[in-house]
Amino acid sequence: MFNNSMPLMQMERPHMNESPRPTESVGERVTIVCADGTPLQGHFIAAPTDQPRKAPVLVSPATGVKQQFYFRFASWLAAQGHDVLVFDYRGIGLSLQGRLRDCKASLKEWGQQDQVAALDWLVQRTGQEQVLLLGHSAGGQMMGLLPNHHRISRVVGVAASTGWFRGMRLGFRIPAYTILRGVIPLGTLLKGYAPCSAVGLGEDLPAKVASQWGRWCAAGGYATNATRRHPEQDFHSQVNAPITVVHATDDDIATPRTVADLLRTFPQAPHRVLRIRPASHGLRAIGHIDWFRASHQSVWPTIAAALNGEA
Repeated sequence: MFNNSMPLMQMERPHMNESPRPTESVGERVTIVCADGTPLQGHFIAAPTDQPRKAPVLVSPATGVKQQFYFRFASWLAAQGHDVLVFDYRGIGLSLQGRLRDCKASLKEWGQQDQVAALDWLVQRTGQEQVLLLGHSAGGQMMGLLPNHHRISRVVGVAASTGWFRGMRLGFRIPAYTILRGVIPLGTLLKGYAPCSAVGLGEDLPAKVASQWGRWCAAGGYATNATRRHPEQDFHSQVNAPITVVHATDDDIATPRTVADLLRTFPQAPHRVLRIRPASHGLRAIGHIDWFRASHQSVWPTIAAALNGEA
């Protein structure tokens, strides 16, 4: 019924051959332990000792994207003087324990547990009071779930938005809604996990992660939906770190309306939006995923400039 020729699939499914060859260094493999005892796997890439040190960077992946997809970019960023941590959320990649169908992870936990622990780990490892958050898509959407959000000095959300269905163009909204609210839930009932790879939506996901993903995209406001009954867990109105959202003109998910829907959830945070035309960087397309491909290194200086408050 669905295939990789559809625009949705092309934007959402990264090719994992973007990860470095086995002979290439990707830094140090590390274990990050969450407050609930769940271990996560990540990689820490230290900046060269002869390079002037810049602020550490936490790279938080998009939904259904393994950390290896970011290795080339993270290594490049480290060469610019940043210590970098990239990790897998629970139930994904190296952080998956046991069978996926048995994994009880939720999207809410990715924010309240996983990002919190990764942020604390990087602060402790580097000895810095604050670090930079580089969040790709979902990785830049959940700051309002982090009680330690004050440890973030600046946020750069690459293709970050709420993914609100109503904020997408109609021709994309219909297949996106059908897949996330119809096909994936049906597949989850049959398999016990969300078979996202079958429809080009990245890696297969734990059932609860996919369920919340679909509901939050339908409701708008994204992570605010996680705390409606628990206001004491909602930090959206307290986040005051500057937020820069970088998104492409050919991204059907992070659109001007879905980006605005995200930024409205952080009323105290200064923000700006950089909307990038692929042709301005010599590229035919960027979409939602391609920012971190080796073939798209021409956009990496723009991301780095945003991280350093220069863009």
